[in-house]
Order: sequence, then structure tokens, then C-alpha cells
Amino acid sequence: MVGAHLAVPGLVERDHATVRLAPNLGWTDTRPGDRLAASLGLPVQVDNDANLAAVAEATHGAARGPASSLYITGTVGIGGGIVQDGRLVRGSGFAGEVGHMPVGQPDRRCACGRLGCWEATVGLRPTLAAVDVTGEGTPMERAAQVAERASTDPAAADVLRSLATDLGRGLAALCTVLDPETVVLGGYFQPLAPWILDDADATLADRLPSADAHRPTLRVGELGIEAAALGAAEQALADVLSGVAAL
Repeated sequence: MVGAHLAVPGLVERDHATVRLAPNLGWTDTRPGDRLAASLGLPVQVDNDANLAAVAEATHGAARGPASSLYITGTVGIGGGIVQDGRLVRGSGFAGEVGHMPVGQPDRRCACGRLGCWEATVGLRPTLAAVDVTGEGTPMERAAQVAERASTDPAAADVLRSLATDLGRGLAALCTVLDPETVVLGGYFQPLAPWILDDADATLADRLPSADAHRPTLRVGELGIEAAALGAAEQALADVLSGVAAL
């Protein structure tokens, strides 16, 4: 083995080692890769899970082809990854933390402690609470339970229509700034796609100033919850794939 790459739902510094903040894990200023490296006896780098999933979808999934794409994932929180010409847009290091944009319901408290974050409105936790789905399971399994509930419960269907509207509004803000060719919904949004995709797309078109001239294609991710793992594996093998290092 040549190394490993760890996908983390949080703010990861450019050193690919320090997790500055991962509120849904309760982590602040930690270096989880160091402990994993000691256990594996291999170098370990750390990156944001949405960034890694965005690269995987752009390379192998729903964003293949377009030069620019925006990937939105929902697991416990909401994350984003921006890909331009095959490369991640990182900004100063923390680009893509879309879940904490202040575009959610203003009275909703987020895991980060602030009010009005997008993920406090469209994330998995508030969605499960709104439709009264409890129990165990992966984000994908629990989202599938929500979709099943919506098929027989008009109130649950109304919750998903509201979620789709809030999702579309946030996407409109992002697309106004980033102007991607394609937007991919991954994570827990995938099982909900039959209930939210059309309404989110309609809201995006209604709220996007450039919709008449250019409107991004809204797609469902193809790689499932494993997208981040695939992206992490590719990053671990990047030097091998580019010919810099040998197996």
C-alpha cells in the first residue's frame, strides 16, 4: 500500500492533516490522520468528504463531461464540492462549506451553534424530525424511510415539497455566484430525488437571475454514499496514477 486518504465531514486545513472544525462529530483542531497513520504504518492525508465525493462524481459519476460542477451532499450535515476543469476549487482551504450559509429558516439552530444555517433546514436531522422517522440506519436507509412515508402520508409529502423549495433557494444563491454547468445532488438526497428534484429545479429556475441565458442541469448522483470513499481512494493513489510514484 502507498498510503491512505481519510474523508471527514468538516473544515480541513490545506495541510491535509488538521481538521479545524467538524461540528457534527464534535471535533475541533484535531489531527485524526495521525492516529490512523500510526495504526496502519502508512502516510494518511485528510480531506473534506464533500470535496472527495465531488471529484469522484466529476470523474466517474453524474458530473462526467461538464467543465464545471457543483456537488451537494447530505449525510448528517450538508456539504459541497466545486470542480472546475477537473480540479477542486478550495479557496483559502474551506471552500464548499455550503451547509452553513445563512439561507435556512432563521429560527433553526445548527449543530455549529448558529441560527439559520442551510443544513438546519434541509439536512437529514430536521427532515427526519419533521416526518417523525426514528430508529437506526445509514443516512441513505433513513432517507428511504422518509420517501416511503411520503408515498402514503400527505403531511410527509408536504415536508418534502417544502424541503425542495428551501433546497432550490440555496442552490440559486450558489449558482448565481459559481455558475456551474451541472449541479449534482448526492448523499441522502438521492433516495428523496423522486420527491424533491422537480420542485428544487423549478425553484432554482425561478430564483436564478441567469436562468433564461443559462441554467445548470440538476442531476442525481450516481455513486451513492460511497462517492467520498472512491474519491479518497483516488487521492491516495494520485501519485501512482500520475506516474510520480510506483506501487
